[in-house]
Formats: sequence, C-alpha cells, structure tokens
Amino acid sequence: MNLTRRTAATTEAGSEGPERRTGLTGRGIWRAVVMLVLVAVGALIPLLGPRMALDGTGEAGAPGAGGIALLRTVLLAALCVPAGELFVALLVRRVPGAPGQTPRSWAPWAAGAGLLASLGLASVVATGNLVPDSPADIDVGGLYETRDGKLALLEVNAFAAAGLLALSRRPAAQALPLAAVVVAEALRAHPTTDYHDPLVGTALTVVHLTCAALWAGGLPHVLRTLRTRAWRSSGPGTALLGLYARVAVVLLAAVTATGVWSTLRRMPPGTVLDQLTETAYGRALFAKVLLVAGVAVLALWARLRLRRASDDPLDACAPARAEVVVLGAVVAVSALLTALPLPIRW
Repeated sequence: MNLTRRTAATTEAGSEGPERRTGLTGRGIWRAVVMLVLVAVGALIPLLGPRMALDGTGEAGAPGAGGIALLRTVLLAALCVPAGELFVALLVRRVPGAPGQTPRSWAPWAAGAGLLASLGLASVVATGNLVPDSPADIDVGGLYETRDGKLALLEVNAFAAAGLLALSRRPAAQALPLAAVVVAEALRAHPTTDYHDPLVGTALTVVHLTCAALWAGGLPHVLRTLRTRAWRSSGPGTALLGLYARVAVVLLAAVTATGVWSTLRRMPPGTVLDQLTETAYGRALFAKVLLVAGVAVLALWARLRLRRASDDPLDACAPARAEVVVLGAVVAVSALLTALPLPIRW
C-alpha cells in the first residue's frame, strides 16, 4: 500500500514538474519581453525629446541631440545599477536575521553599457561636440587638451575600472570609480565659465546625482532581492523594504532640495513659470517634476500596502514595480536635460 502511494505521488510530481518548469520559463520569457518593450519605449524619450521640447521655442538644438541624450541615458542608468546594488548591500547588513542569498549582480553588464556610452560621448567631444561621420573625424589626442575631453576620458576609465572591480572579490570597491563618474558629470555640467560660482553648482549636482542614483538603482535591486526564495514572504523581506522606504524619503528630500536650488540658480524666480512652458529646458524640467511627483505617490502607495500586509512584502511590489518604470522615465528625462540648451536668464 505504501509503495503504491509513493508511486502515485512520484507520478504526480513527475507530471507536474515539467509544467512548472515550463510555466517558470514562460514567465521568464514574458518578463524579458516586457523589459525589452519598456526599454524600447524609454529610448524614445531621449531620441524624440529634443525635437518635441524645442518645438515652437525658437531655440536651436545641438547637432545629434537625440543620440547624445540616448547615450547619456545609458550612462546614467549604468551608474544607477551598481550604485543601487552597493546601497542595498549596506541596508541588508542592518536587517536582523537577513538571509545570505542575494540575486545575481547586474553591475558587470551595467559597467559594460556605461563604458560603451562613455566611449560614444567621448567620440563626440573629440570632434568638437559634433557627431562624427567617420573614425577619421575623431581626434583622440585632442581629448587630453580640453577640460571636457579629460572628463570624458575619466568616465571611460571609471566604467572600465568599475567593471573589473564588479568581477573581483571586492565588488564594494566599485564605489570609488562610480564616485569619479558622479564628480565628472557634475564638473561637466558646470564649466568654469558658468555665470554663478561653479563650485556651488558642482556640489549641488554631486549631491543630487548621488541621491538620485541610490534611489533609482536601489529599488530595482530590493525588488529582485525579495523575489529570491530566501527573502520571499519573510520578516527580513518586510524589514528590508521598510528600511529602503525610510531611507528613500531622505533621498527624495535631498533630490528635491538640490533640484529646486539648482533651478533657481539657472532660472531667476520671476521667470521660472514662463520658462517652464516657453523654453525647451523648462519643458523637460516640468516633465521631470511631474514624473518625480508620480514616483512619490507610488512610493506612498507601496508604503501603505506594506503596512496593511506586513507579513508579506510582495503585496507592496505592484506599486513598487510601477515606481521602477517611472524612475526609469525620470532618468531618461534627466539625460534629456543635458542635451538641451541651458535656460535663458532674463
């Protein structure tokens, strides 16, 4: 009798196993398709954004602004991914009874994408901020003679170093080259000919970009961590998501404060409302503000759902996944801002 029951149970398990494996594979393929669609849609923001933002403003866009904005989108996303992983790793250490299982790192792939994007941007700088028609137009040696060229080379080397460190036994050492990318982007955005003190603008951008990278890169890695078997439906999973939510509030406050301060430095208070609709930079900035507000609403929704179902952190993942999508749009619009003419000082 026992043998018969064991045989029947084995048969049922064997018949359900392939279906389960097929279902998991199907869900994995579906997620990959959805991810590709979202990436493709997100790429339209930097590609078509300059033309839409400049329409009717009378401003002239830089040559190849769409391609440059796309490269900067990839660069910023490549910065967010490893920064978020390092950030979540620190949060995990503060969770009592945290499981040792963690999802596979995306940092090496992100560093590779960042390296390609930074090489593309460096080639533009090497041709006098013009899109090169052929490799012969690129003056690699000229990169060492200009400030922008040196910053572009710094980003190339930083992503190369970050990729190697991500594959090493000390992936936490990526923090140094990632910090170099942040500083290089801040210095590039505030040249020495800036109409205000460039050091103040650089400092604001460093804080703004650092907090934004931790915020935008941390949430996807938290959700990936919660999907692992050890973290799913567990007390540590709820604690991790709650800890991230509390820190994210501080990051959002810092991003908002530095963003408002930087805006007022570039747009006098009396002209802000007009420039938000009449200049390309203002329009893109207004779109970014709306997206950040949407992210804040989704974050609050996820926090409320987490409190109502504290025993299962996956209940809060639905609004959190939507938050990740909107954060991706924020990154794309932020990159778009770097490819548009600076606001007018009236």
